[in-house]
Amino acid sequence: MILIGESFVGDGANAAHTNIVLGSLDGPVATAWATALATPSAGHVPFVTVLRPSVPVKPFTLFVSKAAPAGELHERAIWGSAQAGLAQGVADAVARRLLENPDELLIIAAVWVNPAVQDLDESYRNQRDAAFNAVKAAVEGTPTVDDVLKAAEQGAYNPFYTPGDRG
Repeated sequence: MILIGESFVGDGANAAHTNIVLGSLDGPVATAWATALATPSAGHVPFVTVLRPSVPVKPFTLFVSKAAPAGELHERAIWGSAQAGLAQGVADAVARRLLENPDELLIIAAVWVNPAVQDLDESYRNQRDAAFNAVKAAVEGTPTVDDVLKAAEQGAYNPFYTPGDRG
C-alpha cells in the first residue's frame, strides 16, 4: 500500500507546503525511507521527525527538506518549528484515528520551508496544519480525479506563479 498526500497552508514566507508518501513497514516505502535516510546530499539531510528529543512521532516520519538551509533562522525553522509542526500534525492524525496501526507504517515527508521565513510560531502552526491535511488527503484519496478536472477547467496557478501575472 502506498498513499500520497499534499497540502499547502498559509501564505508568504511562513507558508508550509508538505508532500507525504505513506506506506507499510514491509513495502517499497520502507525501502525508500531507509535509502533516503542513509544517503543524504549536500544541504538536504533527511532526519527522523521527533515530537521532542528521543520521542520520534509514530508512524516514524522522515523529514526531507525541499530547500537547503539558508541562514540561522531558516535552519531553526527546518529543524525546529517545521519539524515540530510536522510531528504534531502526524500525531494529530493518529489521535483522530486517521491512521490505523501507526506502528506498522512509515511516512516520508517532503517539506518546503521558505528561506525567507520570519515567524517560527506561524511556521509551526502552518506546518502542523499542512502535515495533518496531507495525511488526511492521503488516507481519503483526495483530491479525486473529478476535483482535479474541475480545478484544471479554472486554470493552473500556485503561490509562486499565476499565468499572465507579470509581477
